Amino acid sequence: MIIQGGKFIDDRGKLLFNNSLNLSETKRMYVVENQDTNVIRAWQAHKVEKRWFVVIEGQFEIKLVKIDDFENPSDNLEVDSHLLNAETMDCLTIQPGYATSIQALTEKAKLVVFSNYMLGEINDDYKFDSHKWK
Repeated sequence: MIIQGGKFIDDRGKLLFNNSLNLSETKRMYVVENQDTNVIRAWQAHKVEKRWFVVIEGQFEIKLVKIDDFENPSDNLEVDSHLLNAETMDCLTIQPGYATSIQALTEKAKLVVFSNYMLGEINDDYKFDSHKWK
């Protein structure tokens, strides 16, 4: 689900915002900055954890796969792709049960990730081969 942001520009400068994003469920945040645009962080999933992705610099492609079986997922799962960029402040909400692939499309791009669990609060990290889904 995309929560649309916006921007306001006047003679003082630019204000980027996402007034529809409710972060009351979140407990932590972190920033992803890939080494370069060739790096693809794929595929990491969570059964329970919910996440929110907001690009604060540059542009990212985020791919999602709904996992059918966390112990042995199918090879032919549908990949859903989203482009996020800092100019719109859109937020991509990642529901539990999805694997993500994260690729920066511009140099020095930065992605803020919010989570509804503290680090170590639950054991909910699942990693799959980076080439499993295209």
